[in-house]
Amino acid sequence: MHIGLIGLGKMGNNMRARLREHDIEVTGYDPNPEVSDVASLAALAEALPTPRIVWVMVPSGAITASVITELGGVLEAGDLVIEGGNSRFTEDFTHSALLAEKGVKYVDAGVSGGVWGLKNGYGLMVGGDASDVERALPVFDALRPDGPRDEGFVHAGEIGAGHYAKMVHNGIEYALMQAWAEGYELLDTRKDIIKDVTGTFKAWQRGTVVRSWLLELLVKALEEDPEFEDIEGYVEDSGEGRWTVEEALNNAVPVPTISASIFARFVSRQQDSPSMKAVAALRKQFGGHAVRKS
Repeated sequence: MHIGLIGLGKMGNNMRARLREHDIEVTGYDPNPEVSDVASLAALAEALPTPRIVWVMVPSGAITASVITELGGVLEAGDLVIEGGNSRFTEDFTHSALLAEKGVKYVDAGVSGGVWGLKNGYGLMVGGDASDVERALPVFDALRPDGPRDEGFVHAGEIGAGHYAKMVHNGIEYALMQAWAEGYELLDTRKDIIKDVTGTFKAWQRGTVVRSWLLELLVKALEEDPEFEDIEGYVEDSGEGRWTVEEALNNAVPVPTISASIFARFVSRQQDSPSMKAVAALRKQFGGHAVRKS
């Protein structure tokens, strides 16, 4: 199979590498000529066999909308676009309708795994017509983690379902990171009792009910910088948590824990908080997100 991949940043470049490792031929396009395989989207379309599959992996919002619009001008009826950025699910309806005017199919894909996806694989949540998802299954199988398909991939529903599932996933992620961060601050505050904060977290990695990958990443971050001295306790949010809370409000679903984690990030922008340093460190560990240096 041969696909196109648009966007070769820290996620897209790793995805290209993983796909190639799993015998999927990839032609990539990026505005940065140093990493791009072709010079333009038109050249990308020309390089791919028909009917084409093109995966879009660019920042959500205006950039994604611009790429989708431009693809509508270079692709043909029967081609398939997979939109894998962190877009809001409502945007999928607009993007799919625009491409449908050209006869181009559309699948939305929520992708989790961050900078570790190249090694570990990516958790995938997709939305779209069953026949379109089936057509792209070799691509999804190459990207997902090894093991049973249903433990790393789900066809969650129709168009929009993939990004909706990823939105809720990220809302939960916000809350989990906040819980770890608050626990860290409490342990760190009582160093008169707790003499080894890093070791305490490390001892939870096996046998305890709270063992998880986030715990492993927190231990890794603490081992690199036990006091988070090089990290400012300022934490951004990329939108999914807010959208989760908005959806909860629209559907009268109580999400107090997720809501609190969003507000905690707002607090982090007003003062240098130890717990927010932990959240910033975790985001750097799993997603390669930039941190502000103290």
